[in-house]
Amino acid sequence: MVHKIPNDINEAVKQRMQRQEMLYRPDKRFHLIITEAVLRYRLVGADIMLGQLDRLMAISLMRNVKLGVIGFQTQYVTDPRHGFWLLDNDLVRIETYSAELNLRQPQEIELYSRVFEQHAAVASYGAAARAIISRVMEDLAAGTEDPVV
Repeated sequence: MVHKIPNDINEAVKQRMQRQEMLYRPDKRFHLIITEAVLRYRLVGADIMLGQLDRLMAISLMRNVKLGVIGFQTQYVTDPRHGFWLLDNDLVRIETYSAELNLRQPQEIELYSRVFEQHAAVASYGAAARAIISRVMEDLAAGTEDPVV
């Protein structure tokens, strides 16, 4: 509880489900990149995490979604300092604990575009990405948080 507000899981799930509806619009395309560390980060119980990981597996098969996963064994060109969204090369959105940053300066958009491309270049896609997600699911189901190396 960072902001001393009680957790409202139901409202959070409702908001996330509304955002996910965008994934089903045929006129939209998404290129997502996540790290294996993010897949293993736990704020919720194993059952909820397994459900989320299963959802990622399904999303990875969608025609308008390109899902990349950067595994632990991958050498980065640029560190994944924080998450961000690059929206149509017009806006970079970053969420912090206290604010949502919306960057619109061309030099900032160019910087984040380069960082995104560097991450995309080392990410695993398709069956290789699903293998990483599957390995995390197996570790979680087995009750261990240690990665299989």
